[in-house]
Parts: sequence; C-alpha cells; structure tokens
Amino acid sequence: MPLRVLSTDLDTEIQQLISELRRTTDDDQQRAATAESDRELAMVLSELRLIKDEFEINEMREACRQTVAAFEAVVASVPDAVRRGRGERWIEGIIGLHARHLGNAVGYDTIAAAGDHACTLHWIRNDGDLREGELLLLDAGIELDSLYTADITRTVPINGTFSDEQRMVYDAVYEAQQAGIAAARPGARFAEVHQAAIAVIAHYLGDWGLLPVSVAEALGEHGGQYRRWMVHGTSHHLGIDVHDCAQARLESYREGVLQPGMIITVEPGLYFKPDDELIPPPLRGIGVRIEDDILITSTGNENLTAALPRSSGDVEAWMSNIWTPSESAIE
Repeated sequence: MPLRVLSTDLDTEIQQLISELRRTTDDDQQRAATAESDRELAMVLSELRLIKDEFEINEMREACRQTVAAFEAVVASVPDAVRRGRGERWIEGIIGLHARHLGNAVGYDTIAAAGDHACTLHWIRNDGDLREGELLLLDAGIELDSLYTADITRTVPINGTFSDEQRMVYDAVYEAQQAGIAAARPGARFAEVHQAAIAVIAHYLGDWGLLPVSVAEALGEHGGQYRRWMVHGTSHHLGIDVHDCAQARLESYREGVLQPGMIITVEPGLYFKPDDELIPPPLRGIGVRIEDDILITSTGNENLTAALPRSSGDVEAWMSNIWTPSESAIE
C-alpha cells in the first residue's frame, strides 16, 4: 500500500523510518510519484480545513478568549516591564506563561516590539527596553491543547497615551482595519479584504504627501508605491496552524471566495522606519499593526477577538482602567 506523508517536518526518528521504508520499496520513478502524492495530500487537507466545523469554531473561540486574557495581563504589566528593563522579554514571558498554563504553547514566536522595533515585520529577538513615549506592538496567540491557535496584534502606548503623531498613524490603520473587516463577508473574494484596507492606507499616505504618485495610480495595476510602508498582506486563514490552509490551491485561497465557517485575520499596518528619509522626522520609528480574528458567518462576520479594545481612545481607556493610579505614570 502506498505510504503518504503530510509533512516532512517530523520527529527525526519518524523521518528516518519513513525514508528507509521508501528507500527499500520505491524506485526512482516511484519516489517522484510519491513526492507528488504527498504534495497532493497536503493540498487536499489544506482545502478541507478552509471551512471550520462547529468543533473547530468553538476551539478558535476558546483560543481567542485565552489570548485576550493574556493581552490584558500584558497591559497590566507594562509599568513593571518598563521598570525592570529588557521589557520586551518580560512581555514575551507573560504571553508564554499564559500559553503554557492555559494551552499547549504559543501558536508562533511572540512579537514584542517596542519603539522602532515595530518597524521590523517579524521582530522576535524581543531583547529591547520599553521606553516612555514609545509604542509597543504585540503580536501573539495562544495555541490550545487541540493545537488551534489565535493570532492577535495590538499596538499600545507604553505610557498609556498616544502622542499626536502616534495617534495619527494609529487612527489610519484602525480605519483601514475597519474597512477590511467590513469587506470580510460571505460571497466576497478573499482579495477584497486586502483591497478595502489598502485603499484606506493609500488615501492616508496620499493626504500626508508621502506617495510619489496619485492615490489612483498607487492603487492601479502598475502602482503599489504604498508597499514601502505597508509591506504585507492584510489577511490569512487561521485555525490549526497560524497560517492555516497554506497548501491550498491559488483558486481556493488567494483567489477564492469567502464562505461561512472560514476564519481569517484582518491586520493592516503602517511601518515608518527610523532611517526613512521620505518620512517627516516626527513619524520616523512609528510602527502600528492592529489584527483581529474574523469568523465569516451566513450574514456577515463575527470578530472573535472583539473583547480587546481597538480604537485609540478605547485603548487609552483600557490601559487606564487596568493600571492603578501609581502605575499610570511611568517614572
């Protein structure tokens, strides 16, 4: 009977056993056919996971609920992380503690990016300080024992209050996320979520005088100038893997149609590197991303992570309510 393997990223002993079995039973032609069959199996299973059943949706609800609790613990600990130094590690540790206690582990390497570290898309060194007047971008998810994982990002002011420039950038990203979430409806194409969010981003960049072309040109077929500051896609499928269904066919995923039971992220961002001379100095070093986990329903969508505040005003109120008066002013 043919042996089919979903992944080569296996325990070393198991991988050696599989290789030995195939070496002794397959000739070169059979090995080529087997590799193709493995890829086909991965594709089929990815596509089967595109639409979650009731059990999976409930697992995702729980993963999101536990991750929300971990984020609340992080906000409560920000003053302590500032005082102790190397605060990014402290924040990462709090997420890890909750993940191991409440679930299996973190769903992926935690990004705890303070200050201009937030401008590095996958900052996982997490060895910097948290400083007064800067932002903390936290991208983390708790993976349950069932291996279903949440994926949330919040960007918060370390001292509890956004500066004018930080608020300007944050509010643009928030509006873009609102547009992306509104577009995440049954019957819409997966790509329409990104298109809706990026249209808002491009208009803000145009209003700020940063685009070298018109907004229409930037959003056109040969444009994309906004990608200098919004460097990633807005969405991916989420479930038993943080980038779930990644082996699905293009026509089923990137070019596919959203259907009830799908769970995707919506996560626009803006990243203004500290050495970017196309950016006014007050904006340099500001990085903002807001990410939520969205269940497509028969009538629209449900934000599974809506318990965490998103607007700039709500974030400030959230932090103020969690901190005690002595903690709210970081010395």
